[in-house]
Amino acid sequence: MADPFAVTNQAPPLRGVNFFTQDPALGDALRPYADLAGDPGLHRIGELAGSEEALSHALPANQNPPVLRTHDRYGNRIDEVEFHPSWHWLMEQAVGFGLQAAPWTSERPSPHLTRAAGFYLWSQVEPGHGCPISMTYAAVPALKADAQLAKEWVPQLASTQYDIRRLPAAAKNGVLAGMGMTEKQGGSDVRANLTTATPAGDVYQLNGHKWFCSAPQVDLFLVLAQAPDGLSCFVVPRVLADGNRNPFALQRLKDKLGNRSNASSEVEFHGTIGYRLGDEGAGVRTIIEMVAATRLDCVLGSAALQRRALVEASWHTQHRSAFGGLLADKPAMQNALADLALESEAATALGMRLAAAVDSSDPKEAAFRRIALPLAKFWVCKRTPFMVAEALECLGGNGYVEESGLPLLYRESPLNSIWEGSGNVNALDVLRALRRPESLEAWLLEVGSVQGADARLDAAVNDVLQALADIENAEAGARRLAARMALCLQASLLIRHSTPEVADAFVASRLANDWGGVFGTLPRTTPFEQIVSRAIG
Repeated sequence: MADPFAVTNQAPPLRGVNFFTQDPALGDALRPYADLAGDPGLHRIGELAGSEEALSHALPANQNPPVLRTHDRYGNRIDEVEFHPSWHWLMEQAVGFGLQAAPWTSERPSPHLTRAAGFYLWSQVEPGHGCPISMTYAAVPALKADAQLAKEWVPQLASTQYDIRRLPAAAKNGVLAGMGMTEKQGGSDVRANLTTATPAGDVYQLNGHKWFCSAPQVDLFLVLAQAPDGLSCFVVPRVLADGNRNPFALQRLKDKLGNRSNASSEVEFHGTIGYRLGDEGAGVRTIIEMVAATRLDCVLGSAALQRRALVEASWHTQHRSAFGGLLADKPAMQNALADLALESEAATALGMRLAAAVDSSDPKEAAFRRIALPLAKFWVCKRTPFMVAEALECLGGNGYVEESGLPLLYRESPLNSIWEGSGNVNALDVLRALRRPESLEAWLLEVGSVQGADARLDAAVNDVLQALADIENAEAGARRLAARMALCLQASLLIRHSTPEVADAFVASRLANDWGGVFGTLPRTTPFEQIVSRAIG
């Protein structure tokens, strides 16, 4: 008789896998733009990301969330946040890999594409610490609005040394950046902000609050406030050049659904010193460069969540038996896994295409980013919670317990759809972009590159063009339009750069309606095994 207490039929730990070399979809997504297959940095990130050491830090960083310390033992206001050692380990690796602002000062070819691949790989370890990494990356293009401020801050932001000391920037080995836009009464409507900025010589004094200030422990923030001539953008350092702390009163940390390893706070400004970035009244136009870069990371981060969920589901079903055989060999499970693989690969392909556009100085690529970023942000981020939930279900009850890591991914999955503009905000941004002829032209050029290759895609593009005939009254259908346009982009990328099996199954299900609306309802004739085996490397 079998020992009833023996542990059997359980998947072994997923350890010692190189997340880079074992991801064929990522390789195909990168190949059209740069030869990165042998990139030593990406190999190192992939190897560490799949190591037992790295994966052992994900849960502790989330199970021990940051703690706010407003005062020291003597009653002095310090406004500091304490983090678990696993958070600092994750941050040290990410900064060391140059995943924050290093691409902006790099002289290597395709620095932003390379960084995007690294960010995608490393985010599969633990997504929460990606927030300050992403905001530091995104701060640089906004800082370029002022040559002096850029000269002062960008070299420190681009440093690959993680330095948590609370010192003036000039005395540190490296610094990180954050953002403060949202207020209680405004939310996404930042023009309703009430924080004031009063000129005081060469600086401004800020008074007011921010309802969401993520990563309040970092060294500088880009903040919106009302100056005499309108809403303006300001650089707010935590520590001033003379060593004194800038007034930065942390009121509380948000108790969030997910993203628990990362600190998000409410902060008040009381005579806080800020340096104007860009012209007065041009705050939104100035900070929009930061928003665009963080939106790219929302897409990459969501693609990373999808990929990690797919890997966990594939690994489990390859080692778990039920009803007389391996789960991975059951036709219904093969359909579900293949469908998840299609979603993941399409997200990865679109994210890397956008990153490649950042490396380009071609005005047509800038026009492509203008339309494709909100499209991708809307669609990829919106799809991620559904995808992660389905992957969790592949593990059954095992996926519902914290030790599996799937609940962490699931709680994280809605965040990127909310951060830097909700679904509605991004869908409306698509409509605004479409009012520029060069944006629609860029989208048509991209999807038209495979015109005639698949009649189903051609028909979907024609549907979009018909919907655009009444663009002035399109707001109620903005989400439907954004979804369709994003799917057309993904399909065109898969037709060009993936396998025929993947491209055909994606177009059949996502564009030709040969799909049941939930994962695992691909046509029965789909080559499930080929798609799944490709996905898991």
